[in-house]
Amino acid sequence: MTAASLTFDRPRWQTVIIFALGFWFSSSLFLDLIVMPTMLVSGMGADPNFATASYSIFWLFNRLELLCAAVVLTGALILHRTRVLHRPGVVWAIALPLLLLTIAAFYTYALTPAMSSLGLELDLFNPATQAPAAMNQLHEGYWSLEALKLFACGALLNFYYRTQG
Repeated sequence: MTAASLTFDRPRWQTVIIFALGFWFSSSLFLDLIVMPTMLVSGMGADPNFATASYSIFWLFNRLELLCAAVVLTGALILHRTRVLHRPGVVWAIALPLLLLTIAAFYTYALTPAMSSLGLELDLFNPATQAPAAMNQLHEGYWSLEALKLFACGALLNFYYRTQG
């Protein structure tokens, strides 16, 4: 058997969805479990420029999330429309990408700007000694949405990986 004789049983869009979800899932875990804890443990959390640095990181990452969500939703709609994955009871294969796009848009246009604005030092003569109480509520919202996002990404990744086109 040669490499040229190998065939793939998946439609192209299914493969694109798997790669987009895999990249998104792994990069989210990398950011949540390695980058941000490393920045906090190294003492950057106490630095006045921490809000600016984390906003820069999340600004870029949120746009990548929007791109991944758009690719996954587009692929799901194409596969559904071409009846490749058109089976009864697979409505959630469209609903979860819509949820993921909504979460990514909420992160990009609401949550990240709100969190960074709370963390910015605007009064140079009276610096804040601790984070505002509203920041804790935003963090709780972030982690709740992040858990939901990771669950949805994992469920979709499992579905598309196991489904033969």
